[in-house]
Amino acid sequence: MERITKEEATGLFEWDLLILGHLANSIRQRMHPEPVVTYIVDRNINYTNICISGCKFCAFWRKKEAENAYLLSFQELFKKIEETIALGGIQILLQGGLHPDLDIGFYEDMLSGIKGRYPIHIHGLSAPEITHIAKNSNLSIKETLLRLKNAGLDSIPGGGAEILVERVRKKISPNKCDTSTWLNIMEIAHRLGIKTTATMMFGHIETYAERIEHMSKIRALQDKTHGFTAFIPWTFQPRNTALNHIRAVGAVEYLKTLAISRIVLDNIPNIQASWVTQGPKIGQISLFFGANDMGSLMIEENVVAATGVSFKLKEEEIRYLIKDAGLRPQRRNMRYEWV
Repeated sequence: MERITKEEATGLFEWDLLILGHLANSIRQRMHPEPVVTYIVDRNINYTNICISGCKFCAFWRKKEAENAYLLSFQELFKKIEETIALGGIQILLQGGLHPDLDIGFYEDMLSGIKGRYPIHIHGLSAPEITHIAKNSNLSIKETLLRLKNAGLDSIPGGGAEILVERVRKKISPNKCDTSTWLNIMEIAHRLGIKTTATMMFGHIETYAERIEHMSKIRALQDKTHGFTAFIPWTFQPRNTALNHIRAVGAVEYLKTLAISRIVLDNIPNIQASWVTQGPKIGQISLFFGANDMGSLMIEENVVAATGVSFKLKEEEIRYLIKDAGLRPQRRNMRYEWV
């Protein structure tokens, strides 16, 4: 089948919403013939909110000297993991800010401390964190990733991608790793056998063409490595951020972008619905616009919640939304294997 070009993909934003949805849904059905929608039970643990990046779209970060700045002790971290396991969780999403004082030793102790105590999958440390750890430790990216993997890191989330276009990154996150660094970290991780996801945070200053450029770069890397398990597009939430003058995009824009991502990313098997930013009903509708996964149960979530958006769902509610859409709910792990 002939592949859609960047120009053609950008033109899809002018299409009717329902026609786009029909096309994306037909692709989802072809890639996933069984009427199954997956989800995972995990917890989002942010080990620190101290960050030197100061991204304009983020409401979560704090300076080290701020009154409500924190760095979790290992005991606090272990307690959260024990609560997660008690609730049936099989994974933690472990992320934090770019803390000025933490080097590879801290992360090795944290990861090995978790693995020595709990049989849980660690999906953690985004590309900007890995860049920061390498810099603070005077290590190469490859050496950093090898040491993190040996300490217990199982897979890497796609955070920090935002929009993989330098014009955008220089304006919204000038102190964070650039496009080529993000892609390089993902490529090295994949070659070391570390699976990752990819994300796109949209609805701020980027153009439609820049959204497609972002998807195209991820598609090109996936052609080389086949290391991305899923793509997760989610919308910028402006409240409490330095970009709070920007109006949040609505459901139509979200669903169009979701559908286009399913059409463009023909080599990434799974597309995740973002009910965390869109709410449960749009999350459910997403299942007819290209998404085949409802993501995480989110036992805990802090970053989006810092913008004042806080949707929470219990496992039975996620299962009901999937069943109500005429589909079958199925628990999974990070590799999208059914459990």
